[in-house]
Amino acid sequence: MKNAVKGMEALMSEESVRRARMKAEQEILAIRLAQLREEQNVKQSEMRNFNQASVSKIENRKDIKISTLLDYLDSLDFDLEIAVYPRENCSASARRILLRV
Repeated sequence: MKNAVKGMEALMSEESVRRARMKAEQEILAIRLAQLREEQNVKQSEMRNFNQASVSKIENRKDIKISTLLDYLDSLDFDLEIAVYPRENCSASARRILLRV
């Protein structure tokens, strides 16, 4: 599978690869949110501060506001940490926390 992806990427421009990876990460976020909720044994209809339809939209959305993400995670009794790091240096010492709520 990795070789197939690398083969496809070799045919694409750098910008196309970057956009494709960003889109994939957005899809992965939606999946991870649903997994997180399910791991807590919480049904969409049981989420505090949201109705079932809203939870479904959030979990299928490609883009999410930080405030909505905070509310969603709060409903599951989770906090959020946003960290940044330079692309060229992924060492732990280069990592900086922008937000911890």
